[in-house]
Amino acid sequence: MTISTEALNKLRSIVGQENVLTQPEDVIPYAFDGTAAIKQPAGCVVFPQATRQVAEIIKLANASQIPVVTRGSGTGLSGGSVPVAEGIVLCLVKMDRVLDLDQKNLTLLVEAGVVTQNVADLAATAGLLYPPDPGSMKISTIGGNVAENSGGLRGLKYGVTRDYVMGLEVVLANGKVVWLGSKCVKDVAGYSMKDVFIGSEGTLGVITKVLLKLVPQPAAKRTLLATFARMDAAAETVSAIIAARIIPCTLEFLDRITIQCVEDFAHIGLPLDAEALLLMETDGHPAVVEDEARRMEQIAREHGAASVTLAQSAQEAARLATARRSAFSALARVAPTTILEDATVPRSELARMIRFIQEVGERHGLRIGTFGHMGDGNLHPTFLTDECNHEEMERVERAMKEIFDFAIQLGGTITGEHGIGLAKKAFLPGAIGEGSLDLMRQLKRAWDPDNLLNPGKIFDR
Repeated sequence: MTISTEALNKLRSIVGQENVLTQPEDVIPYAFDGTAAIKQPAGCVVFPQATRQVAEIIKLANASQIPVVTRGSGTGLSGGSVPVAEGIVLCLVKMDRVLDLDQKNLTLLVEAGVVTQNVADLAATAGLLYPPDPGSMKISTIGGNVAENSGGLRGLKYGVTRDYVMGLEVVLANGKVVWLGSKCVKDVAGYSMKDVFIGSEGTLGVITKVLLKLVPQPAAKRTLLATFARMDAAAETVSAIIAARIIPCTLEFLDRITIQCVEDFAHIGLPLDAEALLLMETDGHPAVVEDEARRMEQIAREHGAASVTLAQSAQEAARLATARRSAFSALARVAPTTILEDATVPRSELARMIRFIQEVGERHGLRIGTFGHMGDGNLHPTFLTDECNHEEMERVERAMKEIFDFAIQLGGTITGEHGIGLAKKAFLPGAIGEGSLDLMRQLKRAWDPDNLLNPGKIFDR
């Protein structure tokens, strides 16, 4: 059904005419997110500026039975914010106020539309750190990070978004506004309701405010870049670093294809014949940092590193880190369509998983560059393809299924940080089992009985 004129007029009365888009040329930019080859225009796009307006919009959607898809900057990589036909896109980017920086309790209260980089910068001005650093942090919003439970390069040492959410304001499917959580470091009063909404991808409620935990800024950091002639040697280096009781803040890798694309893009001086590259960073007390950097360099050399570079300045560290942080941009230049995937395996299975991805690419005649968070087992096989080539896209789909099936076989999972959305819901039953899936369906039916919040994402009712 189409959105009625009456409903559109009510939306305009809630947020103002300038905050409701209905013309095809205006809603098209909101028809997709960062996921390749998935798009669907919405009936309208609405920009609330306060929680009260969000609640009124949800109540109107209930009364008119209009589906609602919440959206931030649209950087998601699983189709989680792709609209529903003739539904409402509830875009929260104008809800971008910083409400409270509490330096006594090390917390920050912000609205959902605040950009993640702004959160990190604000924390830094107070000598504090907001650790989660998704690759899209210069664009993505904190509400989207919470809805997807985003990770990042510092996940090995510091954890993911969930680990820094102390409280949430949420508008439920019936329009009721609730606050979940507190500033208390220890709070076990009843069910941990906020955790249900973290990673729920907008299917259970609309996150409007987030109370974040901050930590002290580490006093020192050192950055190393090591190259290897064998992927197994890089994986063994990672295992040896962890076994040595060193937990780096960053332990990232690139495979040969990605190294070549990054060097062509950024001209860092990477060896084009290297099979693997490791970016290693340690932070903390200066004496500990110096010791850990020295030991990581030694471990890398003992495991056959062809070269190890230890940055001597902040500028050199930034240049070395560019090798990893520019990986997706570098790969995206190679082909018309770049499909960035996400699978996680136990660290002990990393080399085996990476070799399997390479073999799958060769067998299906596909170019796949793999990079990711080797320290926590989270890999990003990236397909360099063309969505207009339907035969090739069929091969991509077959290859993806094999990769996810193998990750599960190794004791892994189908996503470490990108979520399920539309792109991965077919793989979810095999990853978590019917028992877990049934519990999720029961929760969805209880909290959103009319299936109006982001319907069709994660699983089908």
